[in-house]
Amino acid sequence: MATIKVARPRAVRHPRAKTLFRPLARPGRGGRRDDFGPRSAVIDWAAYVGGRRVSTDSISAAVRLVRDGARTSIAEGADAGFVWVGLHEPHAGELEQLAEVFGLHPLAVEDAVHAHQRPKLERYDGVQFFVMKTVGYVARAGGGESVETGEIMAFCGADFVVTVRHGMHGELGSVRRRLEASPERLALGPAAVVHAIADRVVDDYMCVVAGVQQDIDEVEEAVFSPERTNEAGRIYRLKREVIHLKRAVGPLAGPLRTLVGRRFVPAEIREYFRDVEDHLTRVREQVESCDELLTPILQAHMTQVTVDDNQDMRKISAWGAILMVPTAIAGVYGMNFEQMPELRWAFGYPAVLSLITVCCVLLYRGFRRNGWL
Repeated sequence: MATIKVARPRAVRHPRAKTLFRPLARPGRGGRRDDFGPRSAVIDWAAYVGGRRVSTDSISAAVRLVRDGARTSIAEGADAGFVWVGLHEPHAGELEQLAEVFGLHPLAVEDAVHAHQRPKLERYDGVQFFVMKTVGYVARAGGGESVETGEIMAFCGADFVVTVRHGMHGELGSVRRRLEASPERLALGPAAVVHAIADRVVDDYMCVVAGVQQDIDEVEEAVFSPERTNEAGRIYRLKREVIHLKRAVGPLAGPLRTLVGRRFVPAEIREYFRDVEDHLTRVREQVESCDELLTPILQAHMTQVTVDDNQDMRKISAWGAILMVPTAIAGVYGMNFEQMPELRWAFGYPAVLSLITVCCVLLYRGFRRNGWL
């Protein structure tokens, strides 16, 4: 794996950096051929000058293109441009090279390698590190659907954006193509990329919440339908999926609000960030309503199950009481006594059967009238 060489001071390494940046022992994935070799986690990269994509042979060439033209652009008052590098589940060795090029802090790089972070916004020496949870509502092998989460991490500096994606959700290819179709947006700099990513993530939240809401409506209809169905397991699964959504959606509100106040966000982009924050607030309210709705549905279902069980016990008790009459009479006349009433009477047997029948019919009518049968 070749090393990127760009004229930029090396990042200060954390004491754990030596261990952190050791390449992981796992096969690479296919991708474009760049500085990292033919089998790297780099999905795409490009330099954007004046909102227009400038393709280069390597990431280092894109960085040189932007930084070599920075002095001329500043002198002429033009856009200096920026570099956008997109990666999918990179290993430590690949991020180490990018850390040396862009001056990424080792602690942030460590978070980006190992993932499983909460949504947050941190600042390391002028580089913004933004973490967002991605979600997807996918079919399970045993039936039904479940919420699966991933992560998108964005390192945002003055002249670069490095996006690191973990999981199978929230692909950014469509985001890049949509931005490239709007050069005036890309001309606003790296903040425009961060906004587009946040907007995509929140839109995915809305789609997943809509799917969960539809399943909740189906469960609610099944619980209150005349047919007896056991929906307890499905309700508990939905409660768990809603909890996963809350963990992804809830913590993102604070970082988004903080991001709007950061200086690197142009005034033209702040209004768009506020729109994303408004959508996120709506999603949070929907998730909370889903959670609040599932609790009474579960309680109603358990109450319904208890009522059905009580009804079954009443029926069993009623039939037990009816069957006690012939059991008691047969038990008395089954004793081996010689001196028993009506034992030698010719009509004794029919009389006993008639008595049993009359008693059982009377008990049945009484239980039926009281709603036990």
